[in-house]
Amino acid sequence: MAVLGSPAQRPNAQHSSSRGHGPLKRRLVVGVLVLASLALITVYFREAQGGVLHGAQSAGETVLRPFETGAERVARPFRDAYGYGKGLVDAKSENTRLRAEVDQLRQQVIQNQTALQENIHLRAALGYLDSPRFPADYYPINARVIAQPPSEFEQQIVISAGSANGVPANASVVTSDGLVGQVTLRVARASLVVLLTDASFAVAAKDLGSGAFGILRHGQGTGSLVLDRVPKDKVVQVGDTVVTAGSQLGSRLPSSYPVGIPIGRVTSVGQSDTDLYKKIQVQPFVDLGALDAVTVLASRKPVPHLP
Repeated sequence: MAVLGSPAQRPNAQHSSSRGHGPLKRRLVVGVLVLASLALITVYFREAQGGVLHGAQSAGETVLRPFETGAERVARPFRDAYGYGKGLVDAKSENTRLRAEVDQLRQQVIQNQTALQENIHLRAALGYLDSPRFPADYYPINARVIAQPPSEFEQQIVISAGSANGVPANASVVTSDGLVGQVTLRVARASLVVLLTDASFAVAAKDLGSGAFGILRHGQGTGSLVLDRVPKDKVVQVGDTVVTAGSQLGSRLPSSYPVGIPIGRVTSVGQSDTDLYKKIQVQPFVDLGALDAVTVLASRKPVPHLP
């Protein structure tokens, strides 16, 4: 047993010894390298510019420069591709941010312009209501235009006031500039208004320059008006103002239009030997294609229902 046990213990002793010497050797090698590095650094900084270590450094740089240049050329496309990709991502992000800012600013500009236009229309309406031009015995019902004319042949608009707002049948519709048209259909909160440029529209009118009466109706062209039934002996001139005439028969046949509402200005006057009446063209004061808000004239007196 002693003989068998002795050989088994000897390798363990050798193995333990080898394990202990391994880390010690590595520490010694590291220590020697550290000391050598410190010594070389000290000598390098103390020796002259043309010393041995400086020369070795220059030789090493010369030998390694081609490899450095090659590595630089190999790495440059990858570096450029990375820079391009990063720049592209940054540019897209910046573009998205700028688009959002532009959209926000555009919405703000639209809101500001809308508020400015509403302010202008409101001031004009208030000035008209407080002026002597506003017809007596009428009160205003202000409304927004919620639908524009569907075509040049159907000159009609829809406004945001109806019978529930007190809009009477056949009421006149105006702006501070003049006559717009007449209410032809009402529901609770909206009304249909036929414009004075519609083919079905007609109103008794008067030329203030000559005092001549006639019928203002739709002309041949889109948006044009004619003052018809004016006798040839009446001296009507270009630039005269045409207004609503009201009723010439007083209470026997009252008009749904107040007297003196501005309609337009005479742009041309003509006549021929064969015609019974003058040919008078009238340009309306109101820009009927850019209506945002209107005023309905509601009479304080009973107004007859006109078919």
